[in-house]
Amino acid sequence: MLLKLRECLKLIPHEKFSFAKLWLLAAQFETRQLNLKAARQILGNAIGKAPKDKIFKKYIEIELQLGNIDCGRKLYEKYLEWVPENCYAWSKYAELERSLCETERARAIFEPAIAQPALDMPELLWKAYIDFEISEGEFERTRELYERLLDRTKHLKVWISYAKFEASAMEEDAKGSDLADDDHQEHRHEQKKQCIQHARRVFEKAINYYRTSAPELKEERAMLLEEWLNIESSFGELGDISLVQAKLPKKLKKRRQMVSEDGPAGHVN
Repeated sequence: MLLKLRECLKLIPHEKFSFAKLWLLAAQFETRQLNLKAARQILGNAIGKAPKDKIFKKYIEIELQLGNIDCGRKLYEKYLEWVPENCYAWSKYAELERSLCETERARAIFEPAIAQPALDMPELLWKAYIDFEISEGEFERTRELYERLLDRTKHLKVWISYAKFEASAMEEDAKGSDLADDDHQEHRHEQKKQCIQHARRVFEKAINYYRTSAPELKEERAMLLEEWLNIESSFGELGDISLVQAKLPKKLKKRRQMVSEDGPAGHVN
């Protein structure tokens, strides 16, 4: 079988077209024979002659399974030299460093990643970076990332995600407090109030943007207000829905009044 695969690989004009499946079959055959040197040579030739996503992924998988972290890193570097716009590759590389508790290395990957002039799925890459900083408890860094992202895009989802982060960030931080019960409850209460103020600032900033810079995006503004209203409701006694109701468009305000008075069934279009 291996001889046939080798013959096929020799006959194919890889500079014109190639088949990742053939390279992978040959490498997998060598791996099953415990001939790792030959498997590496096959995959290395594949990357040199006809690089493809599947080949890079498999080669990296093999090296990491063998515990060859430095080899995995070098392969990710080659992968990204080939397709610097590939958000999957950037995210997986950073994920590798995070799994090794190499926080600074992970950041050193995310930073050039988001600076690429072209990315295939930028929203996923930014989300991965933001989630990474949240998981590290780095809330100031997270805020900086949201602000940098808003410099690039004012998409509704970004505003809402930012506000939701602020609504819970400091509260999450307070959960790990070593204070006595009474002091802890008071501390959490104060933290919650700060969360609410931070979230409101984001919503206010978003509303101001839609009012002054994008007045034509009326639907997005209405959706933002709906989200803000829901979040204020979730704050319980600390929430203040009147802040939002005063900003609701007349049509939307009337609709919400009908729903609250008669229940959902009272909503008539």
